[in-house]
Amino acid sequence: MPRYFFNVSLEEHLLPDPEGQELPDPDAAWERARQIALDAMSVDAGGPVNWHACHVEVRDASGEIVLEFPFLEAVEITGGLPN
Repeated sequence: MPRYFFNVSLEEHLLPDPEGQELPDPDAAWERARQIALDAMSVDAGGPVNWHACHVEVRDASGEIVLEFPFLEAVEITGGLPN
């Protein structure tokens, strides 16, 4: 099973993932990146965070970028426009 590394960029801070996770395919890596973003946005950061400047960079075992997941892509907007 391939190993993926989830490096988190929070504004100007990079949090590298030295261990990675074994997942079946890039779709599963996308789902994991989405969950990482949702988890990060649910934690009280102690002040305002520019979520536009945050993303998860997913790399494979050879170091190639598989995908970059912007945090705001994880946000689901529900409801319609106000009347």
